[in-house]
Amino acid sequence: MTATPDFNDRMLSLGLARVSEAAALASAKLIGRGDEKAADQAAVDAMRTQLNMLDINGVVVIGEGERDEAPMLYIGEEVGTGKGPGVDIALDPLEGTTLTAKDMPNALAVIAMGPRGSMLHAPDVYMEKLAIGPGYATDVVTLDMSPAERVAALAKARNCKMDDITVCVLERPRHQEMIAEIRSTGAAIRLITDGDVAGVMHCAEADVTGIDMYMGEGGAPEGVLAAAALKCMGGQIYGRLLFRNDDERGRAAKAGITELDRIYTRDELVTDDVIFAATGVTDGSLVSGIKREVGYLTAETILMRSKTGSVRRMIYRNPTE
Repeated sequence: MTATPDFNDRMLSLGLARVSEAAALASAKLIGRGDEKAADQAAVDAMRTQLNMLDINGVVVIGEGERDEAPMLYIGEEVGTGKGPGVDIALDPLEGTTLTAKDMPNALAVIAMGPRGSMLHAPDVYMEKLAIGPGYATDVVTLDMSPAERVAALAKARNCKMDDITVCVLERPRHQEMIAEIRSTGAAIRLITDGDVAGVMHCAEADVTGIDMYMGEGGAPEGVLAAAALKCMGGQIYGRLLFRNDDERGRAAKAGITELDRIYTRDELVTDDVIFAATGVTDGSLVSGIKREVGYLTAETILMRSKTGSVRRMIYRNPTE
């Protein structure tokens, strides 16, 4: 009987960086062109091609959608050469399609990888999210608190005033009441139009980004990707799936989720060590976007391993034909 290859995160990490770089570089030509679908498709094609070069027996658990909705990188698709370890893959080839089409900040190509069974198979529904950076006691803020209570609790933990706290929120009509309550405390709000994986990651580097906490409703798949990032960078994230109808509850059942009201912690969203790579497409506060030079495209990637807590920033200068 042949032994199953181990998940060697150290050896696989550089290959994962190449995957996110390929997606970012492919979408670069569509920055500011106003075509979200074309930008996303370019990233998907490049990411899938590069993934299939890796010696892994991979399954996409967070991807572009259900099989009947996405022709490539759909949930359940097998990727890699099939010769390596069994792994779960969570990905967003272009996190911020609108940001890319409009040449706005913080568009990323994002991917995470862990041993088989290590990531929640989150259905494509909304998730209520709450995240803070490292260095705080467990449950200093919780989803059961009101937005104002969260601000007060974090300010107390930081030994600062509430008006020293900055909260990142996705700018959506559904968040109007939450935004008003946060502002009533004196806290500042950083509104983002898209890209809540980056929004959550900002909390892990508060001294650099100026963002202390993320809260609001966004995609559940992005919640798992964000949890993978915080598993590497440090910090806490809580997520609760939200269901609007029977169809969405059916998606949860199909994914094996039976506790519909459960609040997931970071280590329940991602249960084992993971590697995570994000390459900038447009400029942002985490990484720089694709830079065009005569004869070259330059990309910046953040590559992280939760096992060691290592965070690498890599510059890739790629000759253009």
